[in-house]
Parts: sequence; structure tokens; C-alpha cells
Amino acid sequence: MLTRKQHELLMFIDRHLRDTGFSPSFEEMKEALRLRSKSGIHRLITALEERGFLRRRAHRARALEVLRLPEGLKQSPGETMARTSALAAPSMPTNVIRGNFAPNLPGVQRAAAEAAAVHLPLYGRIAAGQPIEALRDQGSSVEVPAALLASGEHYALEVSGDSMTGIGILDGDTVIIRRGEVAENGDVVVALVDENEVTLKTLRRHRSSIALEAANPAYETRIFGPDRVKVQGKLIGLLRRY
Repeated sequence: MLTRKQHELLMFIDRHLRDTGFSPSFEEMKEALRLRSKSGIHRLITALEERGFLRRRAHRARALEVLRLPEGLKQSPGETMARTSALAAPSMPTNVIRGNFAPNLPGVQRAAAEAAAVHLPLYGRIAAGQPIEALRDQGSSVEVPAALLASGEHYALEVSGDSMTGIGILDGDTVIIRRGEVAENGDVVVALVDENEVTLKTLRRHRSSIALEAANPAYETRIFGPDRVKVQGKLIGLLRRY
């Protein structure tokens, strides 16, 4: 049995897949279900996965598959035909909704663009505990789904340390950073301190000072004058290997 919200989310994802050829974003799901935060969507998706209704495809952005719908659910003939045509190719498992059944639709063309990957320069390990100087490894890059990236220039950093575990950034994660020198209060940023050390922290402004705040109570918040801290980019995404 599914809860009302689980059922509502499953049907929304299914409709979105059939209408556009790709799964909805977490923001779209949050708005559709009228939830206040994306964490609720994460919990619902996990519950649907555990019950065998959904599957997340590894290393793909916005890649959800509807494995089955609740028993007894009635579909219109048009919906049944769309689902049948989407599953028709013998090379695909019969429980996977294909996104290329209507390649000329704008949504499907957009999905193809989002599925592409780009290579970002990897700037070595950045300390999420004690700050270290971040040095770019000229020979290294990381492949990132294009759907994760917005406009602007981006780069990747490997996290070293545990001071940001409170917001889900773990030792060994790869964070995706959009280069820039401006950040809002509360953004997670790459901060250059005193021109020689770099750290990943939450930025807080307090009158004429800047605080670099950890997300682990074992680490103290560091306070600096505004001339001692330069923002080098904002966190926009995270990659993790299991």
C-alpha cells in the first residue's frame, strides 16, 4: 500500500515521463506535491524504490524509471498506447520507459541535451575540515551530467574532511562549483582566506565581518575581516561514488 503522497508523486513522475521523455526535477516534484522542502521528496522516492515502484539510474542526472504502477489503476487508451510504444523496443527491459518515442518533441530534445556529460577541471582536494591550498591537477577532470550545470564557468573539487557532514557533504565527495566572486548570505562557497588557503564553508555576513561556518559542531566558526576573504565560487552540485 502506498500513502497518499507516495501515490501522488508516483503518478506525477509517470505523467511527466510520458509527456516529456525525462523525469521531473526535485524542484518540480516539490512544487507539484506542495511540499516545503526537497528532503520530503527524497524520502518519498526512497520509499517508492523500496516498494519496487521506482528505480534511480546510477550516475545519471534526473534519471528515474517507473517500474510499475499500483494494482488496479485504470489508464485511458491514449495513456496505455503511449506506455506501450515507449516500451516497444526489444533491446530495452519491458519495465523501462524510453525517452525517444517522440524524438521531435521539444521536451525529448531537451532531455537528450541534459543527458550529455561535460568534463570539468578537477582542482584537487579541498579541506572541509582545516583549510588547505587548493592546487589544480592539470591532468585531471571529472565527467558531470550537463543537467547539473547552469550558465557560467564551473570546476570540480574533491572534499577532504568532515566539517560539512551536517549538510550531507562527506569526505571523498566531489563538489561542483560555479566560479564567481559574489555569494548570498547562507551560500556554501569556496573561500580563499588571506590569499593562501582555501576552504569549503557556509558564508555568513555579520555587519563588517565574514564568518565561515562549518556544518559539524566539532568545528568552530571562523570570523574574518571582509578584506581577508574572497569568494571563488558557489556550490551547485555534488557527486558521490559508492
